[in-house]
Amino acid sequence: MSDLFDVAIVGFGPSGAVAAGLLGGQGIRTFVCDRLHEVYDKPRAIALDHEIMRVFQQLGVVAQVEPFTEPFTPSEYHGVDGQLIKRLATVEPPYPLGYVPSLVFSQPPVEAVLRAHVRSLPGVELALGQELLSLTQHPDRVSLQLRGDDGAARTVQARYVIACDGASSTVRGLVGIELEDLSFDEPWLVVDVLVNDMGLAKLPQVSVQYCEPKRPCTYVIGPQNHRRWEISLLPGEDPKEMASEAKTWALLSRWLTPDDAVLWRQASYRFHALVARDWRRGRVFIAGDAAHQQPPFLGQGMCQGVRDVANLCWKLAAVIEGRAADALLDSYGVERREHVRELTTRIKGIGAVIGERDVAKARARDARLLAEAGGTVRTQARQDILPPLTGGLLSGQPHAANGTLFPQPWIMQGGKKLRMDQIAGTGWRLVLGPRAAAAMETAAAGASHLPLRTLRVGGDRPDAWVEADGVLDAWFKRHACMAAIVRPDHYVYGVAASPADLQQQLRTLVARLA
Repeated sequence: MSDLFDVAIVGFGPSGAVAAGLLGGQGIRTFVCDRLHEVYDKPRAIALDHEIMRVFQQLGVVAQVEPFTEPFTPSEYHGVDGQLIKRLATVEPPYPLGYVPSLVFSQPPVEAVLRAHVRSLPGVELALGQELLSLTQHPDRVSLQLRGDDGAARTVQARYVIACDGASSTVRGLVGIELEDLSFDEPWLVVDVLVNDMGLAKLPQVSVQYCEPKRPCTYVIGPQNHRRWEISLLPGEDPKEMASEAKTWALLSRWLTPDDAVLWRQASYRFHALVARDWRRGRVFIAGDAAHQQPPFLGQGMCQGVRDVANLCWKLAAVIEGRAADALLDSYGVERREHVRELTTRIKGIGAVIGERDVAKARARDARLLAEAGGTVRTQARQDILPPLTGGLLSGQPHAANGTLFPQPWIMQGGKKLRMDQIAGTGWRLVLGPRAAAAMETAAAGASHLPLRTLRVGGDRPDAWVEADGVLDAWFKRHACMAAIVRPDHYVYGVAASPADLQQQLRTLVARLA
């Protein structure tokens, strides 16, 4: 039998590269394969958020990624007659996770950064130009049969497999996982343009959703001079013809001429809303586009894939290293499937606002949105649309904080401001707020079997960390608690308002993991 890897990852796009980085960074012996050799040189994803930047921070690549990002401009929704009917923007600082909550980015160089990081990890073997032909599941491992560009066959053995091989996933088909249709199927043209100074002077200074029945479309301000249009195709229009250079420029003529810009990419797509019915089949897991597809109206496609592998990889590491039972891995599908379903439902709702084709219904929509706003459009925080986790590995004691992302405040240390994870790491953490009683730390002794790091932030104890902007202090006040149990993926397992409450939750957590 060939060498046995801990994990084999099929697909080396963003989700696969992040998974390899997370696993390899924890010393998990990892194999990665992909049919292609190079990063695709055109942009597909264009949006990131602060949760994904926090994952990049965990990988140690955030400084290399940041030059290819910019803050997402506000998004304005214009109705039938061009009037403003809705507005999304980022929250004001201080930012809850230490990064601008919504960003645009250039995908090819960011993917190159992720790949370079994976190549630097000694425990990761990379095999490009390899096509997966079949896989066989055994009680203790999975066998992957591969064929290289040169026709040479290879068999790879791994304890677990993660399929990050895209929307037409070979792995998903081989293990028989079906997709559930969430009832969204529309043809759109996506156009990426590099605009010169003359063209930039003609364009809106914010991103725009043109909620116009005659042809709904989206305009996104990307990094530097990159601009994107997502343009709805009308019944009877040939998607291939509409993606031609002549037809594309005809559609863009409302904003630009060929003298103003260079086409970077134009491609017709069917925007779908799909989610896998199962996310695990034996020792095989699916992630990223292999597990779900959603319309792009909130720019969450790539973010969802990174969330998938961030959720899965710490659980795989815990099971492989004997720190948790295999049953922990079942929580991956429970948590991610429902999160994706809920977010996709919300994205579909945004798509319904943008894409209404009936003029009378569109005017009624405009009137309703303006009435709900009291006649004056108020800015909504873009991140408020993201749902929390529900079910899975969360405390059985219900609380609004459970399943939400725990903040990452700036901490003052040695006269410098550092993000909390830089100091605290990313394992299980018990974070005690400024008003936490000393008995809280005593209560944590019941979790001696859990690699739990206790952090005290704020308050008057000399060993407490001092935060720079009061983000955590405000969080603990808002949630009326004194302690938070935080998972390795930064989601809140549970919160406690008393030592007895904390002790019970930790005791239950230890039992669930064991």
